[in-house]
Amino acid sequence: MPHPRPGRLLVVSSLALSVVLTALASPALAARPAGGGGTPAPVPTRVVGVAVAGAPTDLSEVTSLESRTGADVDQVAFYRAWSLGGDFPATDASRITAAGAIPVMTWEPWDPAGGLVQPAYTLDSIVAGKHDAYVKRWASQIKTWGKPIVIRFAHEMNGSWYPWAEGVNGNGAGDHAAAWRHVVTLFQRAKATNVTWSWSANVPFDGSTPLASLYPGDAYVDRVGLDGYNWGTTQSWSSWQSFGDVFGPGVAQLRSITTRPVHVDETAAPEAAGGDKAAWTTDMWAWLDAHPEVRGVTWFSLLKEADWRIDSSDASLAAWGAGARVF
Repeated sequence: MPHPRPGRLLVVSSLALSVVLTALASPALAARPAGGGGTPAPVPTRVVGVAVAGAPTDLSEVTSLESRTGADVDQVAFYRAWSLGGDFPATDASRITAAGAIPVMTWEPWDPAGGLVQPAYTLDSIVAGKHDAYVKRWASQIKTWGKPIVIRFAHEMNGSWYPWAEGVNGNGAGDHAAAWRHVVTLFQRAKATNVTWSWSANVPFDGSTPLASLYPGDAYVDRVGLDGYNWGTTQSWSSWQSFGDVFGPGVAQLRSITTRPVHVDETAAPEAAGGDKAAWTTDMWAWLDAHPEVRGVTWFSLLKEADWRIDSSDASLAAWGAGARVF
């Protein structure tokens, strides 16, 4: 999720539904690599995703976007903090699959109200097995649930705003990759082969941890992703940027460390904040068309730090729909 922070944009300017629905199946389907272990579930060649208010419990915004634009939503993103405990939300996940999409769960090892210093959620505590009972329970439940799901564990790890980042909360170099491998290994042992593991960083910026030093290895990753936003003039430190400015350098870095499929896991632009949002969105689709190595894009369609919503204006909605229909 976007969190305004000075310097986030500096670098950018300086430089599976078991067959994912029969309607999506084709010879172009690419099998998921072996990060989750076992027989991979097929995934669409390119996918459009959204994060919307109410998901995963209320999907009315998803169906509304589809009906108003004629575009299919292939993925629906939602967020789940470890501090909530409990069981895997199978009912919510099934609601997404029933709507014809794949759930993408950002799985966050923290208490969102706890700030950066959370000794209960250090990366070392994960590696030491202090959360194994919880992780194993979810692995077993997700295996039993049985449908394709994407898990983004401990995302945006190259920044400094989450307690699972290196250099904060007592975490040291190499700890993130070790924690990632530990969690994925528990799922592999549970034979939860319906999981696609998405290693999702923030777009690199001046002072961020180099992606290569954080990457846990292809044996533990099915796809890689980036989160990045055009903040426009919504912040004192930000300015309007093109989609290529935001993502180009990061995509190049990812391609230098892995051949795993690349996804834009979070993106959006603000309305009336230094530029034309509809034109920016049209340019986004054009950039993606020119970069087939990027296999998916998820729009963060919420009213949060700025008006990130797809339908913040009729023009924005039309531009998103025009691209999403043919992506």
